[in-house]
Amino acid sequence: MDASALHLHPWSRRLRRALDAPAHWEFLDAPASSLADAVESVPLGPSRDALHGVWLGHPLHPVLVQLPIGCWMSAGLLDFTPGGRRAAGTLVAAGLLTAGPAALAGWVDWARLDPPRRRTGLVHALSNTTGVLLYAGSLLARCRGHHARGRLLGLAGLTAVSVGGALGGHLSYRLAAGPDRSAAVPRLAPPDWVGLGPVDDFPDGEPVRRTAGELTVVVVHQGERYHVLAERCAHLSGPLSAGTVVDGCLHCPWHGSEFRLRDGEVVRGPATAPQPVLETRVLSGHLEVRLPGAG
Repeated sequence: MDASALHLHPWSRRLRRALDAPAHWEFLDAPASSLADAVESVPLGPSRDALHGVWLGHPLHPVLVQLPIGCWMSAGLLDFTPGGRRAAGTLVAAGLLTAGPAALAGWVDWARLDPPRRRTGLVHALSNTTGVLLYAGSLLARCRGHHARGRLLGLAGLTAVSVGGALGGHLSYRLAAGPDRSAAVPRLAPPDWVGLGPVDDFPDGEPVRRTAGELTVVVVHQGERYHVLAERCAHLSGPLSAGTVVDGCLHCPWHGSEFRLRDGEVVRGPATAPQPVLETRVLSGHLEVRLPGAG
């Protein structure tokens, strides 16, 4: 079967519709909103940005989930390998121990999503929670000597976390909950100097929206300097021109990410990728910008 035939196969369409469906389940909005408020109220301090993955430059959650999933998949194989029973039990326990940090990072990211992505994320989390409970039951059964029951509960847990993993992949790649939204900026930014207007058009300390070639930018005038950044937030494309300037940083109005004006570095998440900054110059009283390093 060639790739085009596979793409058009009825089961493929049904699978895509099933993965798309949770994003439209509006009945999840009320519990999701309450749960998101609860997650946001947890006093994590600087740990919240660490859990977002600001230090890593991309979300931390997908990295951490490799640990429990890897342990549980390996346990599933060892369950049907002669002499592998004890090692399988150890891996089930290791998966449960590593599931907590992975889940915490996921909840912290999830709380800053918009409603459609939050709905899919909630179903993803419920599926994974079901898997964790099944694996806890599996470990308990193994410890009591009920190895057949432990294997059966382990297989059920692996099925649940596989469904959760499919929804997580859909959330990340189809619904784009985690990618850097500013990744295309180097291809859109003008390679040659482009004018943004007279410098008098940019009040001190006030973000102003302009267009540089194909790229929308935000201009912030501070003293004798003009900072120009990509206008759409790297997190979920929030309009930075509607944000506020505080202590040399630009605050996104949607989810609270903060970017340092001079270099675009993330000062506060949930954004994990730096906001692209353009090179600037003032010529004959007009502000001009271009792609950094294009000269």
